[in-house]
Amino acid sequence: MNASTRRLAVLGAPLLVALALSGCGGKRGELVVDDAVGVTALRDPCPRVGIPDYTGDITLFSAPGRTDSAAIDIEAVITNLRAQCSDGEKLYSVASFDVLARRSNTSGARRVELPYFSTVVRGGNVVVAKRLGTVVVDFADGQARATAKGQAAAYVNKAEASLPEDMVKRITRKRRAGDQDAAIDPLSQPDVKAALARANFELLVGFQLNDAQLQYNVRK
Repeated sequence: MNASTRRLAVLGAPLLVALALSGCGGKRGELVVDDAVGVTALRDPCPRVGIPDYTGDITLFSAPGRTDSAAIDIEAVITNLRAQCSDGEKLYSVASFDVLARRSNTSGARRVELPYFSTVVRGGNVVVAKRLGTVVVDFADGQARATAKGQAAAYVNKAEASLPEDMVKRITRKRRAGDQDAAIDPLSQPDVKAALARANFELLVGFQLNDAQLQYNVRK
């Protein structure tokens, strides 16, 4: 992903690339592609969760304009991202995560507020919704490390996250030797790929970074 795309990912424009994506619905799937086409796959309509490139950590410095290691004030990272999804006419997905933070100066108790975003993306490139939140990290006097928890949630229309019936039939239709399309994987066909993309939703979470913070992460 180029620098322009990485910047758009943080600012909420429609190009986002998710890392560490995972399903949130367990074994609840609407489609199984079996050995008739040589593939076994389970599709879950629930949004997958992930962290866009370069937004999973944040560094705060003690002085404006400085980015050297001696000026590092706070470092934090998002970890343990996981999700639960409730089925229904609207799928309700809740992503929870931990923030692990470290500070350089351990003198005195301190509270640090770290901004984060949650974005719902459809088809890999269409931003449906974006929300901002804050994770509060409390350091006790003399404490260098602290943790906090954050949460993001999204509603997705299940009908929009489900494949049209005609596409399901095309993908699951049994193929016999001698059929004209017996050797063609339907998942490789452009219109099937497009339908799968339209039905794909992601719930992405990351720190809300400014340009300087993003560029620092890119250079690391």
